Amino acid sequence: MLKTDQLFHFASEFELETGGILPGFQLKYTTLGQLNKERNNVIWICHALTGSSDFTDWWKDLFTEGSPFDPRNYFIICANTLGGCYGSTGPLSINPTTGSPFFHSFPELTNRDIVRSFDLLRQHLGISAIHTLLGGSLGGQQVLEWALLQPGIIERIIPIATNAFHSPWGIAFNEAQRMAIAADATWKENDVRAGVDGMKAARAIGMISFRTYDTFLQTQSEKTTDKTDDFRAASYQRYQGQKLANRFNAFSYWILTKVMDSHQVGRGRKSAEAALKLIQAKTWVIGIDSDLLFPVREQEFLVNHIPNARLDILTSLHGHDGFLVEFDQFKESVRKFFKTEIKKSTFV
Repeated sequence: MLKTDQLFHFASEFELETGGILPGFQLKYTTLGQLNKERNNVIWICHALTGSSDFTDWWKDLFTEGSPFDPRNYFIICANTLGGCYGSTGPLSINPTTGSPFFHSFPELTNRDIVRSFDLLRQHLGISAIHTLLGGSLGGQQVLEWALLQPGIIERIIPIATNAFHSPWGIAFNEAQRMAIAADATWKENDVRAGVDGMKAARAIGMISFRTYDTFLQTQSEKTTDKTDDFRAASYQRYQGQKLANRFNAFSYWILTKVMDSHQVGRGRKSAEAALKLIQAKTWVIGIDSDLLFPVREQEFLVNHIPNARLDILTSLHGHDGFLVEFDQFKESVRKFFKTEIKKSTFV
């Protein structure tokens, strides 16, 4: 199946939830498969914090022949989020009003802004219905917001390892990461590499929340009792920081962690509980038993308040990152969703 990468340009001013304005924007999006005549065989993916639109890179095993998302049957699409750095408008993009990159002047975004931009792309493509909308973590937050924005368009949702509003625990982790970026002496500069060393430290902080005690115990334990320094766990943290620095920038990291923090489906809708009751899509919530950042109780909250939603729990050593690792379990869970008539239940 042919994979394509394309750009969607929105030329008008785009008003943001918190009062800012983008003077237009672009979204880079990746597709696999073909639209049917009714243009409703759409599987739409919302990626996680530092993801790109290329879902075949970070979720490739889910979109092969014979999988529940077989590209012979579906048109699969993912757009790089606003504020990102993989082709969509973000802090390093050129501000057309100044002719220079936005850098620190990039406006504050929320998930509602992001899903509104995605919906403009949907309309541009003439997509009349989304068969299944899915995403994990930050992407899962966007799935919930989009299901509320367009209840008549989205038929099924699969929010994975996510929540109705970001927890004080999650906000504290994100603030610690931003503090690391702000402590970098270069952060105040208008330069593409500003804050990069701080972002390396931020990523190391984040890794502790993405994984678990047992993950590090199994993968980073020493093979000798003689060491007094240069431990495997320490070098692993430095490696993860450098790995992100090679592909991301501190500006987008700052903006998107703020997006995650501001996530609250109840804002302007009385309460989170009241908002979730408005979701019409058939809902299959997936949690991970070892997730420290988005614990299963947050997915239980979703299922307890979304009409006719059901919950499936994946078993993983990898904590929050399990949704990017446990491909076989994930595929079986989706197969179960597609085969099961959705009935109101807290647990599968």
